[in-house]
Amino acid sequence: MNWLGRYRLLILASICIFWTGLIFLGHFLPMTPFLSAPWRGEQSFEDLLRKEGRKTETRSDFVFLGLDQSTLELPPLTAEEIANNRAFQVMTERPFPWSREIWALLLDRLFSAGARLVMFDVMFDQQKDGDPAFHAALDRYRDKVVLAANFDMGKAAQEVTPNNALIPPPQLQDDRVGFVNFWADPIDGKVRSVLYHVTNRQLAGLPPHPSQEIYESLSGRALTKIGRASDVPQDSDGHMIRFSAVDAYEPRPLYEVFDPKFWHANYADGAFFKDKIVMVGASAQILHDVVDTPMSPATLGPGLHLQAMAAALGHEYLQPTPPKVGLALVGAAGLVAWSLVAFLRRPLLCVGALVVLTATYLGTARLFYDKAGLLLLTVPVLLALVLSGSFSLGFEYFLERLEKLRTRRTLERYVSKNLVKEILDNPDSYYSSLRGVRVPVTILFSDLIGFTTLAEKADPEALVAQLNEYLSRMTSEIFSNGGTLDKFIGDAIMAVWGNVRSLGTAQDAKCCARAALGMRRQLSQLNQTWREQGRMGLGMGIGVNHGEVIVGNIGSQERMDPTVIGDAVNLASRLEGLTRIYGVDMLVGASVAELVRDEVYLRSVARVQVKGKTKPVDVFTFVAARGEETDLEFLKWLETYEEALEKFRGRDFTDAKILFSRFLEFYPDDLLAKMYLQRALEYEQAPPDEAWEAIEVFQKK
Repeated sequence: MNWLGRYRLLILASICIFWTGLIFLGHFLPMTPFLSAPWRGEQSFEDLLRKEGRKTETRSDFVFLGLDQSTLELPPLTAEEIANNRAFQVMTERPFPWSREIWALLLDRLFSAGARLVMFDVMFDQQKDGDPAFHAALDRYRDKVVLAANFDMGKAAQEVTPNNALIPPPQLQDDRVGFVNFWADPIDGKVRSVLYHVTNRQLAGLPPHPSQEIYESLSGRALTKIGRASDVPQDSDGHMIRFSAVDAYEPRPLYEVFDPKFWHANYADGAFFKDKIVMVGASAQILHDVVDTPMSPATLGPGLHLQAMAAALGHEYLQPTPPKVGLALVGAAGLVAWSLVAFLRRPLLCVGALVVLTATYLGTARLFYDKAGLLLLTVPVLLALVLSGSFSLGFEYFLERLEKLRTRRTLERYVSKNLVKEILDNPDSYYSSLRGVRVPVTILFSDLIGFTTLAEKADPEALVAQLNEYLSRMTSEIFSNGGTLDKFIGDAIMAVWGNVRSLGTAQDAKCCARAALGMRRQLSQLNQTWREQGRMGLGMGIGVNHGEVIVGNIGSQERMDPTVIGDAVNLASRLEGLTRIYGVDMLVGASVAELVRDEVYLRSVARVQVKGKTKPVDVFTFVAARGEETDLEFLKWLETYEEALEKFRGRDFTDAKILFSRFLEFYPDDLLAKMYLQRALEYEQAPPDEAWEAIEVFQKK
């Protein structure tokens, strides 16, 4: 898999190109749901900006008189209130829609109070009672009033205008009439833009032509009426506006204008309407004059006209990011993601950089929206950045894991598996321990018996193969039981438990005991195989000891070796050498014996004082692990052997002789029993001096 590393930059570039390319395709294939998702998501993000970002300032000179439920039903009125109020008389004569005389009365009342302009977002297409009075009022205030028209967008756009009795045809060319339509997004049905002008050809789906008729919106007519025609866009394009706050133009009940109590209390006897632009329209739910916008799914239509006027007066229009600039930003995001991952080469820093860039870009998008009205392309850009960066980091992680695995496997050929794991997983902890630390460990030394003599006669190639097979089996047992391979010394092995990571003093010793017994089984199997192949079998000696040692990096400036040193290490080595003396394959110190006694059957061997030690130690050998299949008869007679040894050490040489002889009747080839029987016979004839304590002193290693 080395080629992945060699072509790393190219693969990272391919990942970034792939994700960036998918987002590019979504721009050119908007009807493909999966590919166009980022671009549709952009619209949702822009809607969020509209909700959370800066709003068009609410104008204090705009008033919304609503046809709300209280106006349609009217509160209880006394006969006197009705008799003295022509408006209430008209409103109580019949349910809504009332005689249009009411609108003439409304105009008279508002304009007498000093209103600047009155707009009606109410359709007057059918002739009704009171049209002559309303017509007269419209003529009387023709420069201060605007009525609504509508385009019924069925199979063909059909004009719905005020009836001929109110406004003579062509009504749409009269400066008192403006269309009230808002055109929603065909996919989600939300209104985001306003058309201040529209043409008849545009409504018919035809291209522009010099002969086309231009119609003006209700808000456009109103702005023209108040002398702000220059603030109205003169084209027929949709203009995205910055919306006002949701509660910017709350409707006031229309009937209150005619009620003397409210006229005085709420409107200061009409002074409130001085220089106001008044919108009259539906606000009751039953009249269904609502529009779905990013601000609210139930924005009142009359209020939205006021927002369109406020946006025009403040030039609060929103501009999308030009397509070419947007695509360039997407490409730049992919390039930035590639550059970060390819050259920074530190995953946490890359993730941090991606987070910072994302947050910075979001902040920039908000800033552009609030300050300049620019809808900076965001979702496709950030998706290109995050997807390219995330998948590139994923590849880098995969590559790093692959390299770590390769490094681990390479190192495991030379050092212990648990040591490699500690170095790679907890390097700081491991390297700090190399400076030197005193810890209790269990040490195992093993060596082949007579291997030097065999090496002089055997075929070198065959001998190396045999030795490698032996060492592989032995180290496998050490590793599988959690040991650390400290070193090979020719055909000798040194292993340690508890130096890299300890499972506890007793558990480390038990793991070492399992490994030693496993090495015995492995050698037995190897010898059987070798003999079947016509090769010579091998013998092995193992020494095990437990004690406190110094763990550290020992060596010179040119070469260092992580190892353990101390008396416990030396004793383990001496015990391995003594296996030849006592004719057993393993010797363990008393400290280990006490720790593993509940898991391993032990046999006492001797009380020895090795070279370099002033105090004797009892040494034992492992018979077998408890719970494993073993010779129960031998374990039974082993008690006789242990009793004989106690008699021997207690200077009762006659009884010791008898017990050793009895043991040898069943196990005549046992070298230990033979050795002690011989010594018992000698001491029986010539007892040792009073200072004798059954200690054997060794002056050689």
